[in-house]
Amino acid sequence: MPDTSPGRKMAFAAFVRKALDDARATRAWSGSEVSRRTGVSRQTINRWVRADWASDPAAERVVAFCTGLGLNPTVAFGVLGWDSTTPGRPTPAAPPMDPDVEALLRRLVDPNVPDAEKFHIRETIRYLAYRPLPPSGRYRRGKAV
Repeated sequence: MPDTSPGRKMAFAAFVRKALDDARATRAWSGSEVSRRTGVSRQTINRWVRADWASDPAAERVVAFCTGLGLNPTVAFGVLGWDSTTPGRPTPAAPPMDPDVEALLRRLVDPNVPDAEKFHIRETIRYLAYRPLPPSGRYRRGKAV
């Protein structure tokens, strides 16, 4: 039977809060964006943050939340006190980060960079991330072949 102590709930709430804070600071994701990217509803995430749940979170939701944020789910399982002795699928190593992207991320968390500049960086990144892709296929002199 899993541990239902308030301390365990508070520890998981702190884990989720830190994950959300990191997503806001490094990726400029809102709560809605985290929900969209992880597939976990905002209501569920809010319940986790408030430690307001009667039964344990569903394992697949915890995995989806962690995977969507690039976190190792075994950390969340450890916080929840779940048995993690079963060998899981190895987490793939993060691909090397482009130096320009790394420089932008450093600027976004630098307290000396003005908020207006951070705003413009985030807006540019959002534009580039969500703009429509060009039609697939090869091009020759501006026309698809």
